Amino acid sequence: MVTLTIIALCVASYALQWAVPGWTTRWAFSPAAGVVEPWRFLTAAFLHSTGLLLHIAFNMLALWMLGPYLEQTLGRLRFATLYVLSAIGGSVAAVLLVPVVGGWSTGAVGASGAVFGLFGAVLVVLRRLGRDARGIVGIILVNVALSFLPGIAWQAHLGGLVVGAALGAAYAYVPRERRRLVAVLAPALVGVALVGATLAVYGRYGFV
Repeated sequence: MVTLTIIALCVASYALQWAVPGWTTRWAFSPAAGVVEPWRFLTAAFLHSTGLLLHIAFNMLALWMLGPYLEQTLGRLRFATLYVLSAIGGSVAAVLLVPVVGGWSTGAVGASGAVFGLFGAVLVVLRRLGRDARGIVGIILVNVALSFLPGIAWQAHLGGLVVGAALGAAYAYVPRERRRLVAVLAPALVGVALVGATLAVYGRYGFV
């Protein structure tokens, strides 16, 4: 249900990008825009490049392939939290790496950060269950290589991967009797870390 809802939202938003002038720029993320409109850290994950149909096609295919498995394994709430925080983590990584690569006003769209979060989580979960993870490692490596093509927001991929792997490990390795507690504490701690890191960068450059 969660996977299908996310796919439906992305497809609906993609249609609005074509039908409503300014829809993309209204919700896209850039480190500078995120200062005054913080919801863009998440809304950009429901947008895709209108100039490249493969952008949304690849992301939705990956979501369709990995989402149901993780949703069934982790549960709907944990999966939804994983997806949302991975998406936000991708935007946060763009902010954290601005001092290195520049681009305060460089816009970014796409669910790739969230999808890379699923990559990280499913890798950890498969290893925890003792299943063969070589296939997903190969997919991750291919996508990491593609991340460095021109026009690709590799920062979002990196941020999503780190957040997804961290939450996946918290969910997969926690003892059964503490699963409910960790389902609340782990996302809260990750959220606090993401907010704190973002505010630290913004504060250093005088935005807050």
